[in-house]
Amino acid sequence: MQKTILKFAMGLMLMVGSQLSWALVNINQDDEKVIAKELNGVGKAKAKAIVMERKRNGPFKNLDDLQKRVKGIGKKIVLKNKDVIRFK
Repeated sequence: MQKTILKFAMGLMLMVGSQLSWALVNINQDDEKVIAKELNGVGKAKAKAIVMERKRNGPFKNLDDLQKRVKGIGKKIVLKNKDVIRFK
């Protein structure tokens, strides 16, 4: 009985966990696909702009730097994603 309950609980955790996004995005290392998939409000075009800006002018220092350097990345997008964006 305990094994059955444990299996059920683990299965439930896997189902729920797969529906939630736990990913952190390293804005200075991840590619366009990861950035577009994981960041709310960032599609392929904005993800490409982030990667191109990073290649041209080096890594982003912080959220403010990202917002200033990439057209289309405004305050709303930064606020939506501030908890998942990493710089190192």
